[in-house]
Amino acid sequence: MEEIDSAEKRLNELGYKQELRRKMTLFKTLAISFSTMTLFTGITPLYGPSLLYAGPATLVWGWVIVSFFTWFVGFAMAEICSSFPTTGSLYFWAAHLAGPKWGPFASWCCAWLETIGLIAGIGTQAYAGSQTLQSIILLCTGTNKNGGYLAPRWLFLCMYMGLTIIWAVLNTFALEVIAYIDIISIWWQVIGGLVIVILLPLVSLTRQSASYVFTSFETAPESTGISSKPYAAILALLVSQYSLYGYDAAAHLTEETKGADKNGPIAILASIGIISLFGWAYILALTFSIQDPAYLFDTSNETAGVFVPAQILYDAFYGRYQSSTGAIILLFIIWGSFFFGGLSITTSAARVVYALSRDKGVPFSQIWRKLHPKHKVPSNAVWLCAAICILMGLPILKVNVVFTAIASICTIGWVGGYAVPIFARLVMEEKNFNPGPFYLGRARRPVCLVAFLWICYTCSVFLLPTYYPITWNTFNYAPVALGVGLGLIMLWWAVDARKWFKGPVRNIDNIIPNIKV
Repeated sequence: MEEIDSAEKRLNELGYKQELRRKMTLFKTLAISFSTMTLFTGITPLYGPSLLYAGPATLVWGWVIVSFFTWFVGFAMAEICSSFPTTGSLYFWAAHLAGPKWGPFASWCCAWLETIGLIAGIGTQAYAGSQTLQSIILLCTGTNKNGGYLAPRWLFLCMYMGLTIIWAVLNTFALEVIAYIDIISIWWQVIGGLVIVILLPLVSLTRQSASYVFTSFETAPESTGISSKPYAAILALLVSQYSLYGYDAAAHLTEETKGADKNGPIAILASIGIISLFGWAYILALTFSIQDPAYLFDTSNETAGVFVPAQILYDAFYGRYQSSTGAIILLFIIWGSFFFGGLSITTSAARVVYALSRDKGVPFSQIWRKLHPKHKVPSNAVWLCAAICILMGLPILKVNVVFTAIASICTIGWVGGYAVPIFARLVMEEKNFNPGPFYLGRARRPVCLVAFLWICYTCSVFLLPTYYPITWNTFNYAPVALGVGLGLIMLWWAVDARKWFKGPVRNIDNIIPNIKV
């Protein structure tokens, strides 16, 4: 008789039978987790605004600071993941850690925060991928100065929708297909990252001094409207806070991962370590390779001032070779990172919707919890996520701050979802916790406290205005969107859902009694 997997045994103890195929190895799980975080997707779209807010030093050292605090969140989540290897991950953790009294409400809040964050995350990848493609088309057709084609809003929206649909189609196939694509992704990003980090400074005709990169603090009130240096520094850190999350993707796949009680935590922490190192190297490569800082934001430059990393790449290659071909190739590598990232986030978002639907926490749950009869993946949940993502992108036709709003909603929802189980773990009695192979022991309270406070700070700063004076074109409408959305969700809870939603629903009847969670 084949020995039962340790994570499957724990899953059964928690009240769930094994439904999804448990075939994922540690490397495949790490590939998906790494691809969800990705090397380029967070840094690239926000590098320009962060550089403008407070100059290079805050951008460079901000990454180190944010990486440091991210480790606390990672350790806290790795411990919980080791104890609860379930697809529902965060909201399942919240339900069990908060206890029978507060568990349903905790899981309700966590589930919806995570769902909002992940679906918005698909939108951020689609938008940034379209922005990169827009720059590639512009450089391929002659640059902004030589009659190149800058994609208008309607075409930008079509690219956004096209990427979303492609990711949904690919996620309709078996998870093994996605896993193999994500293995390509991890090598794409590692090799591509090394190429950019090494090649870009070598190609640049001149390089900025170490003094400029590591010590220069420059605000731009004439462009941002922000004259307060502390405020500018806080906004400059947004690029790092937006980039350093997504490692919970490994937790979403624990019901499909072999030895998930051990391999899930390893994948979470390994993803943080890899991205922390590569991300800092990428920021340094871009910053050292800047030719003229003021020219980067000039709307009459070759990339129309819309995408600072593209201008840095163009200046480096055109300056040395009088050709933009090298810049286009590197931009394609970056675009590939957005493609793989969006694919992985779609995978994670669908798993969360599936898990919540399995527990009857979504309207028409019977539809979204259905698995594809052949591929055994939640295909209906995949297409629901894609449809909502496309709706979120429609304001592209009229609004200039769509990415800022979607990125804020994504970060607050996604990272805010981390806070609920971490806080529950912080305040629960230790005797009620059944640790897995990865256990913090006495370090649990200080680690969880720092992690929780850091998450609260991160969510707060993403609600701030990013440009002044505040107009319709510069207004960060994330607070309004989140306020309305979460308000309706809480109203639904108060009026109706609290009467029937009990959190994760067990699907095994013969549960071992009196199990510690």
